[in-house]
Amino acid sequence: MGLESQDICQAKPRTSDEMAGRQPEHRVLWFCDRLLISTIALVFLIDQLSKYLVKANLRLYESWPSEGIVRLTYGANTGTAFGLFPNQTFVLIVASLAAIAFLYYFYKTHALDSRLLRLSIGLQLGGAFGNLFDRLRTGAVVDFLDVGWWPIFNIADSCVVIGIIILASAVILGEGAQPERERGGNRVGLEE
Repeated sequence: MGLESQDICQAKPRTSDEMAGRQPEHRVLWFCDRLLISTIALVFLIDQLSKYLVKANLRLYESWPSEGIVRLTYGANTGTAFGLFPNQTFVLIVASLAAIAFLYYFYKTHALDSRLLRLSIGLQLGGAFGNLFDRLRTGAVVDFLDVGWWPIFNIADSCVVIGIIILASAVILGEGAQPERERGGNRVGLEE
């Protein structure tokens, strides 16, 4: 049966390593990685839905409740995190695309055998796509989570930060350095 009649995510073409009797280096198509794709999609959808609900129910700069340490405050951010570099939409779009490209490269070179790294990259990519979508559509990112003195942020920002913390922790603690198959896990974890 030819490769064209099989599911592309299930097909395992023979590599030159396999034909020479060597252990093949594991390769997987990114869009076949259920953990990565579901994390990206879930983060993106929750981020966009939350922003839609805020825009539909609050006026720009309105807060609910009007007082308190934790509030929902509708803000439009034309800059980066914490409002740095305002009105630099084109530069921030290019920077977002560069970050997405780097995360894809990191995924392909380091994260295939680690569920934790794949989750981390999925969180970061989902957040990056959520904010990039806002910038491309309106030139500004919708922020609404208002906690005390901290600058207003959104779900995408939170996921990027959580993803970075998971990534840094995994690398520091060695989770990303040892392939999962050597720790007793399944080969890539695509069966989740």
